Amino acid sequence: MASTFRDERNAKSRARLAKSLPALFPAEVLAHAYARPFIPPTPRLAIESYWRNHPVRADRLARAMAAQTGQPDGWEWRIGAIEEGVATTFRAPPAPFREARYAKGPGCCRVCGAPVFRLGWHKDLWGDGKLNTRAEWHSACVTAWRLWTAPSDFVTPLAKLQNRRCATSGKRLLKTAEVDHKTPLFRVWRDRRALPWPELLTHWGAPNLQVINRAAHVDKCGAEASERSVFGRGLAENPEFSAS
Repeated sequence: MASTFRDERNAKSRARLAKSLPALFPAEVLAHAYARPFIPPTPRLAIESYWRNHPVRADRLARAMAAQTGQPDGWEWRIGAIEEGVATTFRAPPAPFREARYAKGPGCCRVCGAPVFRLGWHKDLWGDGKLNTRAEWHSACVTAWRLWTAPSDFVTPLAKLQNRRCATSGKRLLKTAEVDHKTPLFRVWRDRRALPWPELLTHWGAPNLQVINRAAHVDKCGAEASERSVFGRGLAENPEFSAS
């Protein structure tokens, strides 16, 4: 019964997707869509599914587009009022184009600042130069932002990069393994906040993420605790000093 239900649903989704596909569509996304247990029924859902299942690729692309866009003139990484679009903690990725002062408006991504084209795609495959004025995020940047802000949700793809071995001990990763920032974010804020914005993003992306067994993570956090407490005493008014 379940198999019949899935087959019938996929047949309807395949027909609906084929009917709504534009003349040009990313071949890798279409191949991914048809390989899913449940086929996405629309082009937009197909693209969202593609990036959701390729978070490391999305992270790499988002940071590359940020490097092409560059840091806005006059911007600096700071902690401020959420009403201005400024993060209230150093643990949040710096995002100049989310700030009211530097936001480019509809048709430009609030994460990387680059133009957003049809279906949230990052390239103008259609060659008409038309921006998607109903969108302010690339589909890839949505996934990248989730990786940066909730890396613990991406244990499986990150562990795959390490051949499922603990990054610190080299032992097999256990089911209780956790995601850790190699360079703690409090140290990034303390020592590296003056780096250009695209370079800062590296500390939230895959290059600074590792999966380690829980025991190793506890030991690492303990070793960082005294350093963090010294830093915290200098900024006692800021409560955002949790473990990496």
